[in-house]
Amino acid sequence: MADPRDDYARLMSRRSFFRASGTGIGFAALATLLREDLGAAPPGSEAFGGLPDLPHFAPRAKRVIYLCMSGAPSHLDLFDYKPHLQDMAGEELPDSVRQGLQLTTMTASQNTLPIIPTVFEFAQHGQSGAWLSELLPHTARVADELCFVKSLWNSQLNHDPAQTHLFTGFQLSGRPTIGAWVSYALGTENENLPAYVAMPTTGSSSGGGPFLSRYWGSGFLPPRYGGVKFGSGPDPVLYLSNPEGFDAADRRRFLDDLAALNEIRQQETGDPGIAARIEQYEMAARMQLSVPELTDLSTESDSTFELYGPEARERGTFTANCLLARRLVERGVRYVMLSHTGWDHHNHLPVQLPRQCREVDQGSAALVQDLRQRGLLDETLVVWGGEFGRTVYGQFTTANDTRATAPSYGRDHNPRCYTVWMAGGGIKPGVTYGETDEFSASIVRDPVSIHDLQATILHCVGIDHTRLTYRYQGRDFRLTDVAGNVVKGILA
Repeated sequence: MADPRDDYARLMSRRSFFRASGTGIGFAALATLLREDLGAAPPGSEAFGGLPDLPHFAPRAKRVIYLCMSGAPSHLDLFDYKPHLQDMAGEELPDSVRQGLQLTTMTASQNTLPIIPTVFEFAQHGQSGAWLSELLPHTARVADELCFVKSLWNSQLNHDPAQTHLFTGFQLSGRPTIGAWVSYALGTENENLPAYVAMPTTGSSSGGGPFLSRYWGSGFLPPRYGGVKFGSGPDPVLYLSNPEGFDAADRRRFLDDLAALNEIRQQETGDPGIAARIEQYEMAARMQLSVPELTDLSTESDSTFELYGPEARERGTFTANCLLARRLVERGVRYVMLSHTGWDHHNHLPVQLPRQCREVDQGSAALVQDLRQRGLLDETLVVWGGEFGRTVYGQFTTANDTRATAPSYGRDHNPRCYTVWMAGGGIKPGVTYGETDEFSASIVRDPVSIHDLQATILHCVGIDHTRLTYRYQGRDFRLTDVAGNVVKGILA
């Protein structure tokens, strides 16, 4: 169990060390920047920060890349093949199924709920025989590397509470995200880069809202454990570059003087937020050297760009971020979150879903292949998926146009079942886990809750989810709250 008082004691010891050293924080930062020249261990060979008793056991994965499809892709049209539904097209959803579903206000007023089978072709792929839609041809080529979990469910019906639950273990905002928990527990392998990086992109489809910054936030954990956003502009990290007329020497003097003032204030107040700001300023100074090299994709080979596709050369695209995610984990970043909005297809699904898939399919598959080729997949866990599933019945923009052939149809929210895929460190490749009913409306075998998924991710990086806690307002909190079981059936 972690206690904030222990953090304060460590901060006091750290401050005493800097005072006794006679040269202060500036020299410590300089030593970090020159660590290889000074003969210190290179980044990636050790962990910086983190808790002393972590990991709890030998991890199968050292790092995590989470590819979040924000808005909830239709599992019926991508992964969960139900060919018999073709014979039921246009029929009313049976009462026995409807009575078990939560209906949103968007379809609760529809006078009919007609079954809409997928209009996309499915085929089996690889030695595993995994069923995949024609919309994911690149993913199909790496099917034998993937574990398809078809029985995930979320307790929340709407996007924000569902995503909040997915990333923090609770439907209300304010708790740390899973990346923050991993950063807090394990620290970073590279002092010159943050332990937790978030890279959001916006899909071309109109469906769904923004991917909120609190989905990669630290909640009540100290701020340094939250994700650092990499954007799509010339400066991936805002305000990292020096302003015009302000050179590196000026920046160093400024930081030293600012740190000295902050140290005085912290001695007076003991405020851990001040310590966090000091660390963030120093991290920014180190990132001024490390981030430009990290984000310079010109050093990548033509074969790599061929693998990822042409969008990999366009800064800020989801595909370019997949390539950047590989470079981040290659350099020891512990947790990388990619998100892509636009999957909330309440209407015009036959048009919008193919477009969304084209934006993410090649990059997602190339990331898995690239990690495998470089020997990184066995120690990197990759997760792909949204916050819940979609309904088998159609949602219509025009009340009287509820034909199964209506091109404007969409699908409503279904939190009772959906599919995610996982690959890499600690996960069995080439397997399908769980099963849904004949309407892909509910789970009939091996249900996996959000807390189960979180417990499994933590297990892969060597963390027992029941033992990783943080005391806040008199209570010991954990990511999985009072629930969650590791899904042993998918572990390698």
